[in-house]
Amino acid sequence: MSSFARFIRPAIGAWALLLLIMAAPVPSPAQQVNPTASSVNERQLLQEMDRIQGRVSIPDQRSSVLMQPAGREWREFRNVALLWIGAVAILGMLAVLVIFYLTRGMVRLESGRSGRTIVRFNAFERFAHWMTATCFIVLAISGLNITFGRPLLLPLMGFDAFSEWSQWAKFAHNYLSFPFTIGVVLIFLMWIGGNIPNKVDLEWVKRGGGLFGHDHPPARRFNAGQKGIYWIVVIGGGLVAATGYQLMFPFYLTGIEGMQIAQIIHAVVAVLFIAAMLAHIYIGTIGMEGAFEAMGSGEVDVNWAREHHSLWLDQELAGSSPNDSQPRPRQAASAAE
Repeated sequence: MSSFARFIRPAIGAWALLLLIMAAPVPSPAQQVNPTASSVNERQLLQEMDRIQGRVSIPDQRSSVLMQPAGREWREFRNVALLWIGAVAILGMLAVLVIFYLTRGMVRLESGRSGRTIVRFNAFERFAHWMTATCFIVLAISGLNITFGRPLLLPLMGFDAFSEWSQWAKFAHNYLSFPFTIGVVLIFLMWIGGNIPNKVDLEWVKRGGGLFGHDHPPARRFNAGQKGIYWIVVIGGGLVAATGYQLMFPFYLTGIEGMQIAQIIHAVVAVLFIAAMLAHIYIGTIGMEGAFEAMGSGEVDVNWAREHHSLWLDQELAGSSPNDSQPRPRQAASAAE
C-alpha cells in the first residue's frame, strides 16, 4: 500500500498542475512579451510617460527621476540646432555689414560741419547707455563661450587655460547680469516717450532711412531704426534677464522641463540680440559720420542733426522741448567741458 501511495501521489500532482495550466487564460498576441532585448520599442516606451522615475528615501525627491525623455530633445537643440542658429545669425549679420560697408561706405555728413553743436544726450543718459553696453559686451562674449567655446577655443587654448577662462567667464556672466538688467530698465524708462512708432517712421522706412543714396528723410529724436533697436533692447534684454535669473536660481519657479524651456529661450534670444547689436554698433561707429559723438561727448553737430533728425532739431531750436538746448559754437562747448 505504501508503494502504491508513493507512486500515485506524484501522478496526482502532475495531473493537478496540468489542469491549472489548461485553465489559465491564454494571452492575446498583443499581450505576449518577447523576453529578448530586441523586442523593446524605446520610442513607444518614451511616449507612455513624460518621465521615468522611481522612489527614493532621501529628501530631494527630484533624484527619483531616472530618465527625462524631453532632455534628449533639449540636448539635441543644445548641441546641434543652437550652433546653427547662432552661426547663421551672427556670421550672417557680419557678412551683411561687410558687404554694405564695401558697397556703400560710411554715410558721410554731406553738408559738412557747421562748427556749432547741440546737446543730444545728457550725462545720465550716456552713463546708463555705456553701463548697459559694457555689460552686454562681456555677457555676449562669456555667453558665446558656453555655446562655441568648446569646439572653437578648447583646441587652441588647451584644457587648463580653457577651464580657467570659462570659470572667470561664468563669474562675469552671472554678476554683470545685475547691472545689465538695471541698465535695461533705465533705458526703458528714459526713452519710452520718444520711441512710440508713428507715421513719420513709416516714411523713414519707405525712404530707406537715408542709408542709400543721398536722401535724408525727416525724423524726430529717434528714427525708426533707433526705435527698432530700442525695442530689441527692452524686449530682448527683458527676456534674457528673466530666463537667465531662472537658470541662475534653479527650481524656485519651475521644474526641469521649465528650466529646459528657459534655456532654449535664453539662448535663441541672446544670439539674435547679439546679431542686432552688431548692426547698432556698426552704425554708431564706422557706419555713419558723427554718430558716435552723440554717445561720446553727448553733443552732435547741428548739420548732422539737420540731416538725420531734422524734426527734432526744429523742435529744439523752437524751444518747445522741455530739455531745450540751443546750438552753440564748438569752441564754446569745448571750453565748457
